[in-house]
Amino acid sequence: MTIDGSARAASSPGGIGFFEKWLSVWVGLCIVAGIVLGNVLPGLFGFLAGLEYAAVNVPVALLIWAMVYPMMVAVDFSSLAHVGDRPKGLILTVAVNWLVKPFTMAALGVLFLEHFFAGMIAPADAQQYIAGLILLGAAPCTAMVFVWSQLTRGDPTYTLVQVSVNDVIMIFAFAPIVALLLGVTDIEVPWETLLLSVGLYVVIPLAAGAATRHWLTRHARRGETGEAAVARFTGAVKPFSIVGLLATVVLLFGFQGHVIVERPLLIVMIAIPLLIQSYGIFALAYAAAWAWRVPFKVAAPCAMIGTSNFFELAVAVAIGLFGLGSGAALATVVGVLVEVPVMLSLVAFANATRHHFPEG
Repeated sequence: MTIDGSARAASSPGGIGFFEKWLSVWVGLCIVAGIVLGNVLPGLFGFLAGLEYAAVNVPVALLIWAMVYPMMVAVDFSSLAHVGDRPKGLILTVAVNWLVKPFTMAALGVLFLEHFFAGMIAPADAQQYIAGLILLGAAPCTAMVFVWSQLTRGDPTYTLVQVSVNDVIMIFAFAPIVALLLGVTDIEVPWETLLLSVGLYVVIPLAAGAATRHWLTRHARRGETGEAAVARFTGAVKPFSIVGLLATVVLLFGFQGHVIVERPLLIVMIAIPLLIQSYGIFALAYAAAWAWRVPFKVAAPCAMIGTSNFFELAVAVAIGLFGLGSGAALATVVGVLVEVPVMLSLVAFANATRHHFPEG
């Protein structure tokens, strides 16, 4: 996820911020607000749904950019020069994120939503929810990893290398993996829309963030380092990211309000495979790091990256491919609701077991 966009957060003192700590509460409140507003003001949400251009909903696109842009400013691609340093953690991150996670998420989605819950979910709806889970599984976390790294006293430089490598891979691998898995689940993939979504929500924000970072480091205030200038800027634009996140949740659940009211157990059914996936992927990466004797300050962030999701990208692509009121969009937002408590529990577990790992 992408709330705190500063790479300095990985090494700064203190714990998780107030907003991040209670993110599930804020998201829960916005879900309630969206459901209420969607049922009270259906005309307003119908009007917003109609504001589209080239299969892109304009209000949601603006909100997604507000969320993603501050995080992209924090990504320092010069850290790729250190990609060969301590390769074990990087190998694990890439393998888990791109060779395991998307496929296990798809398998769990099919297992639960098409088989275990078959009598409770219509087949067409199940396909939509599975599509949303696939989009989450194919989008590894980016900036929120800096917070989890900080809470486990991870190596901030190495965490930045891992994030940068994943972002580069995402540009080229996200669309093909999503198309493959959606095809396996018999969902027709509009390639043009999928590639457009990747361009809009990954390539363009990354380019804008890199350009902004370059300008900030070259025009830092007197006596201020380039990293300090970047941290000051991301801190200033962070409120826009928060507003974008919460407003997006309100919109998505506003469009889904009638479904939630009629079927309150739906959120629980979508959340179950997400929870199993999160804890399972962490266990796999963490155990592999322990077996390979990866130092804890690298192993912990390595496992966290695969466990958390870049939900902003997943939400945007779900909307572009299937629409604002789709089950796929709903499933991606459920990921936000369950992620923070899961991640905080894994941070506590990692810190309690750090003595089993080498410290060097």
